Amino acid sequence: MLKMILTVIFVLICVALTVIVLLQEGKSAGLGSIGGMADSYWGKNKGRSMEGNLEKFTTFAAIGFMVIAIALNVL
Repeated sequence: MLKMILTVIFVLICVALTVIVLLQEGKSAGLGSIGGMADSYWGKNKGRSMEGNLEKFTTFAAIGFMVIAIALNVL
């Protein structure tokens, strides 16, 4: 029973992780980094932006993915 519940949670985390990664923007700064655009408002407040939140959710989902993958392998 526990393995089935963990498998369902694992699949949900896999789908969520895929969606979160696809929603993120690319990391290439382009020509904006040459002119100092990295120090603009969006560069300084990245943690409060949607992109910052997506990065946090990606980290949590990846940790959950690894923990549940290990737990399913042990069971």
